[in-house]
Amino acid sequence: MSTPNQNLFAALRAGFPADLDTIAVETDDELAYSWRDIERATAMLANLLQSLQLPEGSRIAVQVEKSVEAMLLYLATLRAGYVFLPLNTAYQSAEIEYFIGNAEPAVVVCTPKNFGWVSKIAFQAGTHNVFTLGDDRTGSLLDRAAVHSDRHEIAQRSADDLAAILYTSGTTGRSKGAMLTHGNLLSNAQVLKDYWGWQSGDVLIHALPIFHVHGLFVALHGALLNGSTMLWQAKFDPKKAIAAMSRATIFMGVPTLYVRMLAEPALTREAVRTMRLFIAGSAPLLPETFNAWRERTGHTILERYGMSETVMLTSNPYDAKLGERRAGTVGFPLPGVQLRVVGDDGGELPTGEIGGIQVKGPNVFKGYWRMPEKTAEEFTSDGWFRTGDVGKVDERGYVSIVGRSKDLIISGGYNVYPAEVEGYINEMPGVAESALVGVPHPDFGEVGVAVVVGKSGASLQAEDIIASLKARLANFKIPKRCFVVEELPRNTMGKVQKNLLREQHKALFQG
Repeated sequence: MSTPNQNLFAALRAGFPADLDTIAVETDDELAYSWRDIERATAMLANLLQSLQLPEGSRIAVQVEKSVEAMLLYLATLRAGYVFLPLNTAYQSAEIEYFIGNAEPAVVVCTPKNFGWVSKIAFQAGTHNVFTLGDDRTGSLLDRAAVHSDRHEIAQRSADDLAAILYTSGTTGRSKGAMLTHGNLLSNAQVLKDYWGWQSGDVLIHALPIFHVHGLFVALHGALLNGSTMLWQAKFDPKKAIAAMSRATIFMGVPTLYVRMLAEPALTREAVRTMRLFIAGSAPLLPETFNAWRERTGHTILERYGMSETVMLTSNPYDAKLGERRAGTVGFPLPGVQLRVVGDDGGELPTGEIGGIQVKGPNVFKGYWRMPEKTAEEFTSDGWFRTGDVGKVDERGYVSIVGRSKDLIISGGYNVYPAEVEGYINEMPGVAESALVGVPHPDFGEVGVAVVVGKSGASLQAEDIIASLKARLANFKIPKRCFVVEELPRNTMGKVQKNLLREQHKALFQG
């Protein structure tokens, strides 16, 4: 008996509705794509890729602006059995040179305006096929695909075959390519479909980038597996997102998007009356944002936690019978995911104690591309993946993340968890947000420096912030310096770039 095809695309295709002529995606410039359009376009693109006679397991590297066609290229790559490699649109030439040199893609797809320099890097690295794809349905990729058949038999793949490589943002050291299989991605999508209660008639507002786990896998797979229409927004615009809510049921965003929508008077209970679920992730959601959203809309944001290497790991419950959604937590481990908190000696810690988070499950990646030593280093001898995140599990099973292990500050031999100190600073009147970073110090080895952003109109004094902390925290946790600034540096996913802050302040206590 033949093994069933475990290609992720086959499972997503099985989720399409019976009537392929209904709308699958509607764009913010009023273009509509039917499910039949997705079926035909992915077939033509898959046939184009297969006509290039690429070696088995070839990587297709893609650095383009968000468009429905870019999504179709991702699906066609799966369909044809190749490995998708999405690249952040913010990456510049030195970064692209590293990714292309490291991944050795057989095909590179870039925006028409970048063709000159990207193709030069690609050809020098031995890539033979470079195509362009604009966000306005132009480019050599579509021109070449147009002559191919719109019928295509989905390539046979096993659950363990590679589907995608995602380069981690690399805030320290070289960026690593996380290898995700068809099985990793499908198991996670199926678990989330049940856990988040996807139902018939759901409509998703897709406002996230598609070079990242959140937009490419969590949002996209969820809608496709459920046969749900997507309202596609090429760039996030708070006014447009709120306006679309009267026709939608689900919104997924990073915390910054929620903050920006809360600044809009149009965000009212009436505006969100048809919405069923708001999901946040990719960066910590401040309890203040969580509470403000609930007061304004009557909806409680569901916060969850995942990584490039594991897709989604934990989630606050959708179903109230499983518990409430709690601010400052990322909920419970998802069904099938095991999670433990360990101390410096590798032993499991008791409930409520802070330590390193390790995980296991069908969603955990295969390892880092061409980095066997790094892969071995990140897994324990009994097969658990070291996430690099520091956190705790409370007596009810809720997981809280208190920071990254690399953000940990060891001051005079004591561990300082930045998230704990930031939590106290963020509660102070007039504070919008803060970041605590460790910098070298001649006496203590390392000390904390706080960088604080005030709310509009607030007048914050650095010495008052430090004085207030002294009344509440142990002395070793008190930042040695505090700076009040206009804004914190962020990457495209809204995460604060602490590496830049560390770099900026590293010489404070030198000499």
